[in-house]
Amino acid sequence: MIPSIEWVDNKVKMIDQTVLPYELKFLEFDNYRDVAKSITEMNIRGAPAIGAAAAMGMALATIEYRDLPKEEFLDKMDDAAKHMKNARPTASNLFWAVNKIMNIVKTSSGNPKEISKEVIEEAELIAQEDVNVNKSIGKHGAEILEDRDTVLTHCNAGSLATVQYGTALAPVRAAIEQGKHISVIADETRPRLQGARLTAYECHYDKIPVNVIADNSAGLLMRLGKVDKVIVGTDRVSSDAVFNKIGTYHVALAAK
Repeated sequence: MIPSIEWVDNKVKMIDQTVLPYELKFLEFDNYRDVAKSITEMNIRGAPAIGAAAAMGMALATIEYRDLPKEEFLDKMDDAAKHMKNARPTASNLFWAVNKIMNIVKTSSGNPKEISKEVIEEAELIAQEDVNVNKSIGKHGAEILEDRDTVLTHCNAGSLATVQYGTALAPVRAAIEQGKHISVIADETRPRLQGARLTAYECHYDKIPVNVIADNSAGLLMRLGKVDKVIVGTDRVSSDAVFNKIGTYHVALAAK
């Protein structure tokens, strides 16, 4: 598994997901404006990955402004935070990450250079915590998967949607690491085809058996007994509902 995003030599390095599966291309950014643009243009996508990108983008902003007097530094960081939040106003992880970084910026007693160091460390920690959480999801989720299971998933909630490892695909990865033989069926996921372009790509890259189907085929395959489990990601969870990519609802009804 290649990290979808990482901090390398004070730059943000990410996979350009807009050209997958035809090309594995990496982008490198040294300023927060380009990171924000990459979120808007979906070079990087998936809530956890966007959160990490936002944190790293804010870290770049501290590097850009760390030679300024502290009061001016704080004003510039406020502007950077607003710019980053506008990159994708519906992304909760983005707002969470930016607010977490700004809390450090505003409460630290250090000078801008010291604050920049604190923010960089926090951005890297946010990325690492995401990997740790994903692996925990995988460990617990693998318990419900049996040897020879076929798992159907919708959209992409794998390593490309996170920093590394994945959420909905984490149980599949963990089960395979435990020695179980698991295969995946990926809904194509119209209109942007995240299942066909991204889930299938990362499964193939990591040698996880995978087949892509038309979205409308999911119910039929379940009726024919070709699917053992269905695992999908979620964009939002409320007290009485789960919200995810369009097309998840009919999959859930068929799996019920």
